[in-house]
Amino acid sequence: MAARYQGVRTVEYDGKRITYATDTEMANALADLERRIASTGRISVVRIQSSKGV
Repeated sequence: MAARYQGVRTVEYDGKRITYATDTEMANALADLERRIASTGRISVVRIQSSKGV
């Protein structure tokens, strides 16, 4: 997202490099990633329990 907002077209991560032709192409790639992350069944509720140990 930061790269897109800065107008960067080439991104390198984990030794891999990808160059996007247009902002639309980058937006589509980011939307695909967001869909994949959303479909992983992330946890929506977290319950925390603590005690003073006494």
